[in-house]
Amino acid sequence: MNFIRTKILDVVICEPLVHGDHRGYFVETFREDKLENFLGYKINFCQDNESKSSKGVLRGLHYQLPPYAQTKLVRVIQGHVLDVAVDIRKGSPTFGNYVAVELSSDNKRQLLIPRGFAHGFVVLEDNTIFAYKVDSYYSPECDKGIAFDDKNLNINWILKKEELKLSLKDIKQPKLNEVKDLFKYGVDYYA
Repeated sequence: MNFIRTKILDVVICEPLVHGDHRGYFVETFREDKLENFLGYKINFCQDNESKSSKGVLRGLHYQLPPYAQTKLVRVIQGHVLDVAVDIRKGSPTFGNYVAVELSSDNKRQLLIPRGFAHGFVVLEDNTIFAYKVDSYYSPECDKGIAFDDKNLNINWILKKEELKLSLKDIKQPKLNEVKDLFKYGVDYYA
C-alpha cells in the first residue's frame, strides 16, 4: 500500500498494490497496521457503507459533529467518481480549501478523509458502486452539510450544474460562511 499526502496534508490518497495476471487480479484494500503507522494515530473503523448511483448523482458535502465525528476511507468498486474533501476546521491554514481526487474501479485509489472535513462526490459513470469505512456510527442529530455549489469554495465538479442529480437535503445545505457548527483546528478529535 502506497500513501500519498495531498495539498491538504491530513487528506491522504491510498494506492493499493494490484497483483494481476490473465486470470484477473488480487488487491489488499485495507491494512490497519500500515495505515496507522503512516498516520501516527489509531483509527477504529466500525461500519462499512455502500451506494450505487447513476451518472450525475452528487452526494454531499456532508460531515458529522462530535461526539460522532467520522473519518472515512472511501473507494469505488465499480465505475468512476470525483471525490472531494473540504477543510472545515476553523483556524486551519487550509480552512475552506478542498482536495478533489478521481477514484475509479480502474485506478483502485482510495481517499482517507479525517474528522474535520466535509465530504462529497459526483458520479461520472452510470452504475457506479461507492464504498466506504467510517470510524463512528451515523447520528442524525450530528449530521450536517455544506452547499456543494458554494461560490467561495469554487469546487469544479467536472459536470455541468444541469447534469447534476441531488437530494432535497443537499439542495438546501447552507454555505460554509453561514455554518456555525464547525470543527476547531488543533483540537485532537481522536482523543
